[in-house]
Amino acid sequence: MFSIYILTYNEELDIAACIESAMLSDDIIVVDSCSSDRTVEIANRYPIRVVQHAFESHGRQRTWMLESIPPKHEWVYILEADERMTPELFAECKKASQSPDYIGYYVAERVMFMNRWIRYSTQYPRYQMRLFRHGKVWFTDYGHTEREVCDGATGFLKETYPHYTCSKGLSRWIEKHNRYSTDEAQETLYQLEQGNINWRELFFGKSEVERRRALKDLSLRLPARPLLRFIYMYFLLGGCLDGGAGLAWCTLQAFYEYLILLKVWEMKYLPKPDLNIKATLAQETTQQVQCATSETTRADAV
Repeated sequence: MFSIYILTYNEELDIAACIESAMLSDDIIVVDSCSSDRTVEIANRYPIRVVQHAFESHGRQRTWMLESIPPKHEWVYILEADERMTPELFAECKKASQSPDYIGYYVAERVMFMNRWIRYSTQYPRYQMRLFRHGKVWFTDYGHTEREVCDGATGFLKETYPHYTCSKGLSRWIEKHNRYSTDEAQETLYQLEQGNINWRELFFGKSEVERRRALKDLSLRLPARPLLRFIYMYFLLGGCLDGGAGLAWCTLQAFYEYLILLKVWEMKYLPKPDLNIKATLAQETTQQVQCATSETTRADAV
């Protein structure tokens, strides 16, 4: 058996289905970033642990979670609210966790968009570190997301998990990626100034993860990135085979890339806006106090 962490923030539309898909495990821990909707209320209906912690970044949230909330089992799986655990994946995870050869495993996602699996234009199989031995994997920030640091050998699972990336509607997707683009713009500036391209991993990387990350570092330095990304996804990866949903997906990704470039230009050449610093700090302090006040852990016998 292994424990399952579920990361949430305003996930009242997804959290029930996500928890129910994970109930194959006898230790489920919802780590909520102080949601303002009914996420915690819904999660508390289930015999699981629910913990709230103010969000700082994706990498820091995962690190805090792993350090502060001890799991029941030696192995853990990280699940997000718009993802689902499948019985087939659960069975493979149980079997993989018994192997002494690896301390963690990458799992590929199946992006679900407009009621369809986006098979081609999402670089499938695109792997994420999800199953690992507790205490052997940590996370650092990279752009809007995170990257893992592994203390030992890692492997890959065959089974995949569905990722309902637009389950809360297109407006929520655009809002979320507007926030993400700011972090990506900051990371882009940092990489252009201090980063480099790992040509060896780009051409001879041992895994899809190494090759994909090297390709991203290269893409940051290419001209006309939004157009190139659309051509790469729609034509070279075969997004045209994903039908109308594939065309919409590739267009949204090109738009996202363009938004990142615009924010890079803004950060480089426009002065920072004159914000009301005191009001901002007061708002952040209030949020942290509210979160700390409502921070609870509920563990029921399964």
